[in-house]
Formats: sequence, C-alpha cells, structure tokens
Amino acid sequence: MSAAPRRRSSWSATGGSNAYKDLATTLDNLIAQRRVPPMIAIQIGNGGQDAQGSQRGREYDAVSGAYAQFVEREVLPLVEKNADVKLTGNPDGRATMGLSSSGAAAFTMAWFYPDLYHRVLAFSPTMVNQQWPHDPSLRGGAWEYHSAWTGPAGPNLISKAGVLTPAEPPGVPLIVAAPAKPIRFWFFGGDQDLFYPNPTIPDGMHDWTLSNALMAKVLAEKGYHYQFLFVRNAKHVDRPTIAQTLPSALEWVWKGYPIP
Repeated sequence: MSAAPRRRSSWSATGGSNAYKDLATTLDNLIAQRRVPPMIAIQIGNGGQDAQGSQRGREYDAVSGAYAQFVEREVLPLVEKNADVKLTGNPDGRATMGLSSSGAAAFTMAWFYPDLYHRVLAFSPTMVNQQWPHDPSLRGGAWEYHSAWTGPAGPNLISKAGVLTPAEPPGVPLIVAAPAKPIRFWFFGGDQDLFYPNPTIPDGMHDWTLSNALMAKVLAEKGYHYQFLFVRNAKHVDRPTIAQTLPSALEWVWKGYPIP
C-alpha cells in the first residue's frame, strides 16, 4: 500500500528549459538548508515554435487566464494522481516560473488568478506586444500591463459573439488601472536584451529592456512586493545570470512562507 499523500507547496513552472537545468538540484539544496519550503517542481513543455501564429505563442503570450485554467484543470490533477501527492490550494504556497514568453505567462497566471498564485519568478519576461491570438480590446498584449498602446491609430474593436464591434478607446495600463494584487514578483532584465525596431514590427512595443524597466516602475508606484534585477552586459535569458541568481531569487520569492 502506498503512503498517504503529503500536503506540500506546489511549484508550477511554465516550461522546462536548459536555462535552469539545475533547478531540481538547486531546490534540493535550498530545501535541505531550510531556505525555501519543501515543494514539488512541475515543468510543463510548450507547444513549440514561437510568437504569433505558434502554439507556444498561444499558450504563453495571450494575456488571458486560459493557460492558468489549463494548468489547474488538467496538469495539476494529473500530477497529484501520478505522483501520489496532494498539492496545496493555498495561493501563498504556489508559485509560477518562466523565462521569456513563459515568464510573461507566469505573471499572467497570477494576474488573472491571484486566488491561485501569489509568487512569480521570471527571467527576461516578454512584457512586450507578442500577443497571440490578437485581442482587439487589448491591442498591445503584455505591453499594456505597464504602458498604454503606442501603435498606429486605428478603430477600437472588440469581438462579441464572433463579430467585431466598436469599443471604447483603450484605457490606462492594466497594473495602473487595477487595485494592487497579492503578487510577489522577482524578475530580471539585461541591458542587451531583445529589441525589434524593424519595418515588420513598427509599433514601438518590442523593447524588452525598456518593458522590464517600465514594469518595475509601475509595480513600485502601486506598492507591489517585487524585486527587479537589472544586469549589465546581459542578453535575453542570460544563462550566466540565471545560474548566479536562481538560488537567491527562489529564496526571495518564497520569503514569508513557513518552512517546517
């Protein structure tokens, strides 16, 4: 007979990656040193390819609660069944983690479902206009977490019952417009991160370095618990930076959660 499942903190990573290939060893060491609580790391593969038009883009870059619903309804029950564990339902005992577009997805999971996730860790999160599928009511995608739409003027439309309908002009950025949510957010960006000032994407919303700085600004203004690490000579999802900062980032994200 198997042992009764134990209640643990759940860690929902929004994608496995070689960028943090030592995550399991890092967690084992931190747990043994009682620097973070015991937890289960769940790494979920993505649908492949990248950005607009891809399955990965649909999963990660959409500014909606769809991915969090998928994790909650399909992934976590499967983990509990196959690993014989009971994952905590306490949002303070749950974290999301990702890099690049999955870093934006990690924040989006907590933003739309703060009743499920309070802790977020992201490396070079794609807080830019990579949205897929296109949402006419939020044309700037993740850029509109921190800043207003800066693209070309056009009709403001929303989809109602599959029909495009005139809508009110875009409002203020999402974080600015909403009351502060119980999200604790650690993220880093590099001064050599991505920047796409080319004719195919002329919207002014594809500067990763600027977007992360603007995220830090609005989070500070709204009184969020956040830590933003700005790294010199660091590129997008900079591997040396991740290797050096992952242990301390995990420790900071889990600060305040009881360690048995």
